[in-house]
Amino acid sequence: MSNRDVASSDPGISVPGSEEMTYRQSSVVRKFLRGFEPVLAIAPFVVYSFLGLGVPALAVVYYAFRGENGGWTVSNVNQIMHGVFLVGFENSIKLGLLSAVIPGVLGVFLAYAIQTSNSTVLRRLTSTAAGVLANFGGINLTFMFIATLGSTGVLTYWLADIGVKLSNIGFNLFTFSGVLVVYMYFQLPLMVLVVTPALGGLRASWREAAENMGASSWSYWRHVGIPVLMPSILGGMLLLFGSAFAAYATAETLTLGLIALSPIQIGNFLNGNVIAGQTHVGYAIAFGMLVILTVTMILYSLVRKRASKWLR
Repeated sequence: MSNRDVASSDPGISVPGSEEMTYRQSSVVRKFLRGFEPVLAIAPFVVYSFLGLGVPALAVVYYAFRGENGGWTVSNVNQIMHGVFLVGFENSIKLGLLSAVIPGVLGVFLAYAIQTSNSTVLRRLTSTAAGVLANFGGINLTFMFIATLGSTGVLTYWLADIGVKLSNIGFNLFTFSGVLVVYMYFQLPLMVLVVTPALGGLRASWREAAENMGASSWSYWRHVGIPVLMPSILGGMLLLFGSAFAAYATAETLTLGLIALSPIQIGNFLNGNVIAGQTHVGYAIAFGMLVILTVTMILYSLVRKRASKWLR
C-alpha cells in the first residue's frame, strides 16, 4: 500500500510532503487572488458610479431617441436645435463661458496673492473660506443677493444715496447679468481652490535659475511660469464652465425660470409643463447637455494630465 493510500485510509497519519504540497497550493491561490485586489478595491466605486450615473445617463439617451408612440426617432433632437430650446443652449453656453473666464482670470491673481503671502494664518483662512464659499449656492445664495443687490437691497440703497443707481447703468439682478454676478460668487473661490496647488508647484529654483541667466521677471513668467500654469488654468476654467453650465437651483430661484437656460427648461418638463407631442424633448435637452459636459470633462482630463507632470 502506498503512502497516499495510507493517508487516505487513516486521517491521523501524516504523509511526508503533503504539508508542503498544501502550502504550495495555498500560495498559488493567494497569488491568484492578489491579482484581483485592485479590481476588488474599486468595485464598490464602479458599482456606485454605474447606478448613480451610468443608469440615468443610459435612460436619458434611450428616451431622447424614442417617439411618442414608440419606435426610434431623431425628431426630439431636431426640436432642441430650433426655437427656444436652441436659445436655452446658447444662453447656457454663454453663461458658462463668461462665468469661467472672468472668475478664472481673477482667481489666478487672487490665488497668487494668497500663495505669495508671508502670513500662514491668511493662507489657511482663505483656503477654508474658499472651500466653504465654493459650495454655497441655491436658495440661500439667492436670498443673500436679493437682500443685498435687489431692487430694495441694502447695497442698492447705499449706492443710490451716493448717486449711483444700478438701474441707470443697466444692471438688474433678475436678468442674465444678475445671474452672472451671482455665479461669480461661488466660481471665484472654486478657481482659487483649483489653481492654488499649481502655484505651489512653481519651484523657487526655477526663478533663481532664470535670474542667474539674466532673465527678467516678465521673461520668467513668459517662458516658465505661464507655460507651467496654463494647463492648470485651462483645467480650472473647464471645471468652472461645467459647474455653471449645469447649475440649476440658483438661476431658477433668482429668475423664476424667466431666462431661457437648458437646466431650467429641463426643470419645466419635470414639473409637468409639457406641450403635446414634446414628452421626450426634455430627455433630448438632457442628452445635449450630456454631450457638451462629456466633451468638457474629456478636455479637462487631458489638461489635468498635462498639468500633473509639473506637480510631481
